[in-house]
Amino acid sequence: MFEDITIRKGMTNHKLSKAEFFEEYKKSFYGEKYRALDTEIDALAKIAWKDYDEENKSPITTKAGPEFKDPDYDLSVEWLETRNRLIYAVEKHKTSRNKILIINGSPRNEHSCPSEMSKTYRMIKKAEEVFQHLDTEYELLDLSRVTSDFGKKIHPCKACVSTSMALCHWPCSCYPNHALNQTSDWMAEIYEMWTRAHGIMIITPVHWYQVPSTLKLMIDRLVCADGGNVDPTTTKGKNPLLAKRLEVKGWDFPKHLAGRAYSVVVHGDSSGISDVRRNLSDWLNDLHLIQAGTGGVTESYIGYYGTYAESHHELDKNKNFMIEIETAAASLVRQIEMNRSARYVQPDIGLEHPMQK
Repeated sequence: MFEDITIRKGMTNHKLSKAEFFEEYKKSFYGEKYRALDTEIDALAKIAWKDYDEENKSPITTKAGPEFKDPDYDLSVEWLETRNRLIYAVEKHKTSRNKILIINGSPRNEHSCPSEMSKTYRMIKKAEEVFQHLDTEYELLDLSRVTSDFGKKIHPCKACVSTSMALCHWPCSCYPNHALNQTSDWMAEIYEMWTRAHGIMIITPVHWYQVPSTLKLMIDRLVCADGGNVDPTTTKGKNPLLAKRLEVKGWDFPKHLAGRAYSVVVHGDSSGISDVRRNLSDWLNDLHLIQAGTGGVTESYIGYYGTYAESHHELDKNKNFMIEIETAAASLVRQIEMNRSARYVQPDIGLEHPMQK
């Protein structure tokens, strides 16, 4: 069948000229304080231009070695480091104490433009109280750091999976891309956080009927957990024809995060909470995570159609929702305990799922 596969081309290439590249590169050094270093900046720009012009995505590589199908293939050292940390995290996941990853889906942070904490963060503190009371380890993935920390980035998914599942590597190998200055990708750490967790708790507001952009960036980049290829040498990096041939021959769609428990808390002020809650649950189910019972997911309006200025006061008054957050957190702990003690068995374990994607 793959003989009929055609690699479609024809999109506009917006590659910069050398002069345009130098102009763009120097925008990072804006202000009079840099002018005394213009000679040095020009020297750096020349090095960066060479990587860009030669499309040198990974300046430092090493031979893949015997663990990979093509031992002589040059793999990115940075990708290998992330991959090795995930292997270690998988082993720790088997033997460590129960651990929960709490995800703050809000981009609001008092140390950036809003100058006030988010209501989501207050809800997270309520969930943390439950985990502390139940003596359960947890760590916080605060996605608001994308807006408040220097250089903290989650780069967007490039949709390699739409070319072929085999082209989507686990962990993602699209970044860092030094040729395009797509570096400092936080997802390398986030993959590790998800892998070592036994349970995931997402607490998020609604932004324009959807999850916030910071949360959506992470969600899209986790597509490689849903069937991603662990061996980039099989596709010679990003060779689309090799990847298509692999997938057409038969792909097993490994679920790299399957079996973890999850809970979801969604809040909003005017609309969209049910859609966002369902979307998050559907996505986590697709990853083969296990919902922590009906109490593990909850939603509520805070200050429905009220003023934004009074929203924190409205949260103060919504005692019942805080109890629901506590219930979602406690349900998550119970689900993890059942999963790990084998008191819970997924009803569809071992059954065939013909539609993997």
